Amino acid sequence: MDSRPVGVFDSGVGGLTVLHECLVTMPHEDFVYLGDHARLPYGPRPLDEIRRFAHEIGVFLEAQDVKLVLVACNAATSAALPHLQSELAVPVVGVITPEAHAAVQATRNRRIGLLATQATVEAGRYAKLVGDLDAGAELFPIACPRLVPLIESDDPFSAQTTEAVREYAAPLKDAGVDTVILGCTHYPLIRPIFQRVFGRDVTLVFSAEETAREVAETLARKGIENEPRREGAYRFLTTGEPSLFRELGERFLQLPLGEEAVA
Repeated sequence: MDSRPVGVFDSGVGGLTVLHECLVTMPHEDFVYLGDHARLPYGPRPLDEIRRFAHEIGVFLEAQDVKLVLVACNAATSAALPHLQSELAVPVVGVITPEAHAAVQATRNRRIGLLATQATVEAGRYAKLVGDLDAGAELFPIACPRLVPLIESDDPFSAQTTEAVREYAAPLKDAGVDTVILGCTHYPLIRPIFQRVFGRDVTLVFSAEETAREVAETLARKGIENEPRREGAYRFLTTGEPSLFRELGERFLQLPLGEEAVA
């Protein structure tokens, strides 16, 4: 048994949707979550800059004595996952591989859409993973720069958000995709809008559950899981203003943050 926490990071609060699944999948584990609010958003930034940020945070979390690092950010996973896995002494898990697996398993016509940030699209990691899993599958990536600010606004379900989703969905519908990867950790918050725009015939893939399962399996395989009968704790760090983190945090986590949990 290993009582050290699992380290989780994202550019902001979007990764809390992944942390939520980790907390319900592994209620006995401790987690420390870092949101890099001082430098968000990552999506429009160059890949080498995102890679440097991810390296800094990975080293910081390792110094906090975490036993595994979960990159709960699609842009950071796209830009930096192989580098982090070679640079850090602890295991590193990202969010993209589980999504690619889920999409390839879900598609019936082998035409898969991807909605994501500019950085995630440019990195091309989804295309490589999908191609490795099924050489005959086609991936149609669409960058969605308007969505994250709309989802973090006071009214994420506004008409503007629906309009933006319709705009980004149009080329995927024209391409005849039957599966769409929601390739940003913010997007599950407006999943009903995506489902309304695409309809029930299109499968939406956001694999927070699969990612949490991969973390749990990695801990078990390495023999570093915690005592299963205990109740784990979680805390939060931000490079920005804690009050701003708290404003959005509970909306994304869907659990209490705790009065003293944000620093």
